[in-house]
Amino acid sequence: MRWIVLAGVTAALAALSPTLAATDEPLAATVAQGLSAITDPELAKADYVEHCAGCHGVQGLSAPAKLPELRGRVGYMMCTPATRAYLLRLPNIAKSRLSDNQQLADMLNFMVFGIGGQSVLPGTKPFTAHEVGFERQFALTSASLVAERKRHVETSIRQCGAPASFRDFYQPR
Repeated sequence: MRWIVLAGVTAALAALSPTLAATDEPLAATVAQGLSAITDPELAKADYVEHCAGCHGVQGLSAPAKLPELRGRVGYMMCTPATRAYLLRLPNIAKSRLSDNQQLADMLNFMVFGIGGQSVLPGTKPFTAHEVGFERQFALTSASLVAERKRHVETSIRQCGAPASFRDFYQPR
């Protein structure tokens, strides 16, 4: 049953993934590199659906939930060492039931490069198992999440070209 659902999700994601303009070869190469770092793409997609899609949406569109949208946005959080670390320190990531750091890195790379698509800056490196394992040790608490998110979003806007609308949890429809 899980594979039937996964096949439908995979098809939906493929159809709705942001298309990269042919003229943006550096971005396309970066996204391809990030996706090719995934050791088991089908498992990474299934893990995303099982562990993240319930809140962030199968396609990374969480509205009307008051949660950050991932589609076309999460890649901006990869632009500095601090913003990257923030993603890995989120409680649902750092304390994920996925105990294998490579499996978690694969799921995150699917989320960032597959769902985040055009928000990834050219040259962005994919997460590694080592990076995931290190940052998981410093999980954020729920008390610090709002302030931390705000701080890192502002960094992404100032330093990385994220749009001002990145401050919003989700894009108005």
